[in-house]
Amino acid sequence: MVLQPQGQSPAQGHEPGVDARGSHNGRSYLVGLAFALILTGASFWAASTSFVYAPAVPVLLGVLAIAQMGIHVAFFLHISSAPDQANNFLALVFGIFVTGLVVFGSMAIMSHLNHAMVSMDQLMQMQR
Repeated sequence: MVLQPQGQSPAQGHEPGVDARGSHNGRSYLVGLAFALILTGASFWAASTSFVYAPAVPVLLGVLAIAQMGIHVAFFLHISSAPDQANNFLALVFGIFVTGLVVFGSMAIMSHLNHAMVSMDQLMQMQR
């Protein structure tokens, strides 16, 4: 049981590994490093093993990459569900949105250009 000083209530969304001054101790970083190393090892294992069904390897690597991003956000960037983290969370969501927009927009443009491109056979016949 933790006793709170009079007039103070426990912080909502309190993050483990953060002391009373709000600084992060080394344990939080070490736990994050351990998770990141485990996920990195699992990614290399999934890419090089024959135990995983071959067409499912990209899906597994995507899932492991998303988990790796979650670990980095939680343990290294220290973005949590605490009320004082709302601006950081919104900035993160906006960054993900813009990145997704650029990546998927570029893929859509390249797909359209590939579809509109003349094939090599048609190009050779046009030159004759």
